[in-house]
Amino acid sequence: MPMLQRSLLSLLVVFVAVGTSWAANDPFVGKWRVNPSKSRLTDEMKVEAVGGNKYALTFGPGAVDTIVADGTDQPALQGTTLSVTVEGQNNWKVVRKKEGRKVVSAIWTLSADGKTLDDAFTSYRPDGSPINVHYTYQRAAGSSGFPGTWDSVSAELDSSIELEIQPYEGDGLSFSFGGQRTTRNIKFDGQDYANTGADVQPDATSSGRLVNRHSLEITNKFQGKITDIRQIEVSMDLKTLTMRIRQAGDKEPKNILVFDRE
Repeated sequence: MPMLQRSLLSLLVVFVAVGTSWAANDPFVGKWRVNPSKSRLTDEMKVEAVGGNKYALTFGPGAVDTIVADGTDQPALQGTTLSVTVEGQNNWKVVRKKEGRKVVSAIWTLSADGKTLDDAFTSYRPDGSPINVHYTYQRAAGSSGFPGTWDSVSAELDSSIELEIQPYEGDGLSFSFGGQRTTRNIKFDGQDYANTGADVQPDATSSGRLVNRHSLEITNKFQGKITDIRQIEVSMDLKTLTMRIRQAGDKEPKNILVFDRE
């Protein structure tokens, strides 16, 4: 269960306001529903035993939480708390909260041979409604138990995930993913703009680039360092929207979300 920056989750918690001069008749405007069969998500996480009943959980570049697995809520990254409950030799429950509100939870189940980790992952909207994703990880390093490096290329998306795009203040666009409390105001001048909202990361910024009428590019940063670049494109027939996410350090996008117009 990667933290708040997990590829899918970061898409679901973002509300983006993008300034353009043609938003009212923009091909992006409308309601979109994810197509799980055409989308692809990859993910990697690391679990390291650091002594006693304490573990370092790495959910992304530089995103490390060190937690005692005793079921209690403990201070974690981005102003959240994290708890790890050992429910059995091959079962962990992991819960992240923000201001006391549950934002993500996961049930990890280790296979009998220790080579596969099943992650029943759920993120929660502010109204408490869930968004479910099922990840299956294969062991890339480590020999037994949960400690090790885990890679997934077989995430199963919740088909209820929707994206709504509307004009914003006359000359912009509003991208609403999951109704979460984060706003990114972006202009196409290459400048970094601070993100705002109750769930925003401190020192998080975004910049935008207009490629053409059917294509945008958004660069996200944390503390001045690029975290990911997102290419958003609408098909010429205006029926499909494709979002490609290239994480920092990757040469090509490994995560692709495809939406059909409703």
